[in-house]
Amino acid sequence: MNEDDTCLETYKHFFARDLLRNKVAFITGGGSGICFRIAEIFMRHQCNVVIASRKLERVESAAKKLRDATGQRCLAVQLDVRNPTDVNVAIEKAIKEFGKIDILVNGAAGNFLCPASNLTANGFKTVISIDTLGTFNVSKAIYDKWMMEHGGTIINITATLHYTGVPMQMHAGAAKAAIEAMSRHLAVEWGPNIRINCIAPGPIERTEGFRRLGGASAVKDAYQETIPLQRFGTREEIANACLYFASDVSSYTTGATLVVDGGSWMTSGTPMKTFSKL
Repeated sequence: MNEDDTCLETYKHFFARDLLRNKVAFITGGGSGICFRIAEIFMRHQCNVVIASRKLERVESAAKKLRDATGQRCLAVQLDVRNPTDVNVAIEKAIKEFGKIDILVNGAAGNFLCPASNLTANGFKTVISIDTLGTFNVSKAIYDKWMMEHGGTIINITATLHYTGVPMQMHAGAAKAAIEAMSRHLAVEWGPNIRINCIAPGPIERTEGFRRLGGASAVKDAYQETIPLQRFGTREEIANACLYFASDVSSYTTGATLVVDGGSWMTSGTPMKTFSKL
């Protein structure tokens, strides 16, 4: 876990503190980055949480931090979202521990910078397998094991890469576009008692994706100039957007994508010259 994956010293409750009281959330990728913060803020609203990752040591460390900071229950489970057997075992463990799963956040993702001309079939397949197939695997397993009978809400973390086209991100953009399409299909098929929505973050500070995609200061400066709100986003802002979809505040919203990027996707401001130097 990197040094940024620590709990907040202070948090302002924009929603009622008990907004998710007695709810249980299952969060893939919850051991670090944006999904760590989603787990924390859900727990600060009295939700019990399961965080899942391929690296058990990472999620066990994260779970302890989250429990200590919030006083809520947090279970760490190991799984590879590409492996249906792993997924089923983890979900069964979660249901045994908490008795239910009300909320699923699909946040596990894989990415790297690579021009399409240099991208291998295996590299493309890896990202699609983690992001798109992984989202399907976990959603379908939780649907079968709990939500089909009891209902619930699913939140898929996507991106804005596919809205305008971003250099060296064709593989990730394709994966996220597929997730948004899948979410709309599932929203239609799995209604009326299951809601499926997406959160599409823009450039978010202090995340692994931000470090990888905006590591050069010139790229950071070029990006920030194209954002109408003239700043990068925070992990708390993405988590609060997820809180909206996780709660009954959004009870009549399904099949939607909420873009949380300061308006940057509308400016089409990809810094081409800067990218070409990387």
